[in-house]
Amino acid sequence: MKNYTITVNGKAYDVTVEEKGGSVSTSAPVAAAAPAAAPAPSAGAGSVKIEAGAAGKVFKLVATPGHAVKRGETIVILEVMKMETPVVAPQDRTVASIDVTEGQQIESGALLATMN
Repeated sequence: MKNYTITVNGKAYDVTVEEKGGSVSTSAPVAAAAPAAAPAPSAGAGSVKIEAGAAGKVFKLVATPGHAVKRGETIVILEVMKMETPVVAPQDRTVASIDVTEGQQIESGALLATMN
């Protein structure tokens, strides 16, 4: 099971996703929004992981390491199903690392960035 905080139009929703035999079920409806991970220990530089909610391509890097961001501010823009999808900060923090590059193909759940 993975826990995510999904922000839709500035309102945050906590969602738990459980994988069962290749399919994914959720505890709450998931809108086409910008998912951001809940705080957890990270393999990256920071303690808050920002993960991709869907497979796609990294369209644009908006924030850089050391950049102070407010909750809801865009960190990375993904291209998912030919739509630009912003990935936003789940809380006020400082970007610790950006773990992808522009143009990179990513899978759902891929680590995009970390925050302190």
